[in-house]
Amino acid sequence: MADAKPISRNPWAWIPTLYVAEGLPYALAMSVSLVLYKNLGVSNAAIAFYTSWLYLPWVIKPLWSPVVDLLKTRRLWIWMTQLLLGAGLAGVALTIPAPHFFQLTLAFFWLLAFSSATHDIAADGFYMLAITEREQALFSGIRSLFFRVALICAQGLLVVLVGTIQSHTGLPKVQVEVRSEPGGIPISDPLPDENNQANELRILASHKILFVQAVPREIETVKSIVNSGREENLTNGFCRQEPPPAASRWQWPRAHELSSRFGEFLHLHFGPQKMERPDWTGNVNWIELHLARPPGKEIVVTVGHKSGDKSISITEGSRLIFNDQNWGKPATVLFQLDPNLRKKSSAIFEIRSGNIPLAWSVGFLAVAILFVCLGVYHRFVLPRQIKDCPGDINSLPHFLKMFFGTFGAFFRKPKIIALLLFLLLYRLGEAQLVKMVPPFLLDPHETGGLGLTTSEVGWVYGTIGVGALLVGGLLGGFVVARHGLKFWLWPMLLAIHLPDAVFIWLAYAQPDNFWAIGTGVAVEQFGYGFGFTAFMLYMIYIARGEHQTAHYAICTGFMALGMMLPGMWSGWLQEHIGYPHFFVWVLLATIPSFLIVMRIPLDYDFGKRSAPA
Repeated sequence: MADAKPISRNPWAWIPTLYVAEGLPYALAMSVSLVLYKNLGVSNAAIAFYTSWLYLPWVIKPLWSPVVDLLKTRRLWIWMTQLLLGAGLAGVALTIPAPHFFQLTLAFFWLLAFSSATHDIAADGFYMLAITEREQALFSGIRSLFFRVALICAQGLLVVLVGTIQSHTGLPKVQVEVRSEPGGIPISDPLPDENNQANELRILASHKILFVQAVPREIETVKSIVNSGREENLTNGFCRQEPPPAASRWQWPRAHELSSRFGEFLHLHFGPQKMERPDWTGNVNWIELHLARPPGKEIVVTVGHKSGDKSISITEGSRLIFNDQNWGKPATVLFQLDPNLRKKSSAIFEIRSGNIPLAWSVGFLAVAILFVCLGVYHRFVLPRQIKDCPGDINSLPHFLKMFFGTFGAFFRKPKIIALLLFLLLYRLGEAQLVKMVPPFLLDPHETGGLGLTTSEVGWVYGTIGVGALLVGGLLGGFVVARHGLKFWLWPMLLAIHLPDAVFIWLAYAQPDNFWAIGTGVAVEQFGYGFGFTAFMLYMIYIARGEHQTAHYAICTGFMALGMMLPGMWSGWLQEHIGYPHFFVWVLLATIPSFLIVMRIPLDYDFGKRSAPA
């Protein structure tokens, strides 16, 4: 067999690329998918529920990691899974424009997640075999660095690229000024029909200045107007008739009834309330949009707050889909005043567009090509090691005995209940927060978000945020090496949780300043990186002793489970209570981690550079 001949390579030739290949699919499945589905109009509840299931391969990774060792070589697993990752990414790219894109892309993301988790097993095992212990110590920081570089490339640069393609495939932006008038309002003269004045494809608005009388109106009348506009948009195909399936569709009827009642209770007592009196609400008015000619493709048009008074908001028509069938029909965009707004005021709304499916398809196709290249590259560049050989399948009964013995030894550890609760609860708040940050950044001001563009999210969250995360992680490792984990455990616990309060401020203030938002995200991500160091090191502490590698893998499975379960309901909860109350809840959800840290064992010198391993 060709792989049996030993060939050595310079570690610099393959370790950086190997860990870029390890980080990219993880970031695409766990983070970039959130931005993708938000751009495509999927609800927060569906996004959080279904993408949380993508953690499952990492949850059960310890169960099949021995199979990777038993069947074939790790080297073969590495380059074959990279080619499979390329195929999965190509599948995502090709199914994004499909009618049932949500179900189809999720299927390929599942393939991506399982392939990525398998690749992790093979790559980490190969790293231990292919270089000496001295080289392992030298390159431990290098592989971590390039894993983080992959996160920046996926969450930052790729999302920026997609946003740039969106903006360049869009039509010229249109601005509409909405003015509130306390008394009688001037007539909002409609613009002339410009269909035949030019052959340029562009968005036409019925008004450039729209007046709304600043007096409360009966809520039933306003509801009737809003429902009429929504029904007209649905009838004309400007909104999807069949939204992606929600989590509740898979629930038993009784559970669905209970969740509906609980949701109503949350919305009534903790949801955003805008009514001044039970029977009155803010006044509304509307504009109509259509295209100058058939577009020849699907164009998504979004209407968002650009500047001015945030008491003026969009209540219907913030996201519209135009195509060759409905381009000439009127799409309704309804604006509503806050019932407390009784004076002259105004706000500018910007109407943007772009070919969102095309932009994301190009982005994922580019990464798919990259993975095919990585697979071919590693097929020839990875060193061949005699030690990297498949296990003896004939020893399967002995193997199973050892396998279950390893699991049994893990669950017989002292204070195992406290240890498991630590693994599951340390990031209880963060597990819910991380699912809602990209939707929060992208959602318009009217629904409680910050109204950033896709490119801006790439810069703020994927580049500035991940950079701050990397710095926080490096600082955490440095200070623990000097004073030990026990000395820094509580400061790190505070660092990972207290900065979550930044999002409470962002949700209530809804700042327009890009750098203020970026600074807030950077503060939270720096604290997360610094505090996460304690979690990673404590998993090493738990895994000490016999079967250390297998026990560490079990810890990572519980870590993934601790992210998966809370994340599943986070979108449903946010939709019922709004972003401000949701982020308050996230901060409250950090309390169990403080309580469990009081109960866990920890040696005083663990983690110090001079301490024995």
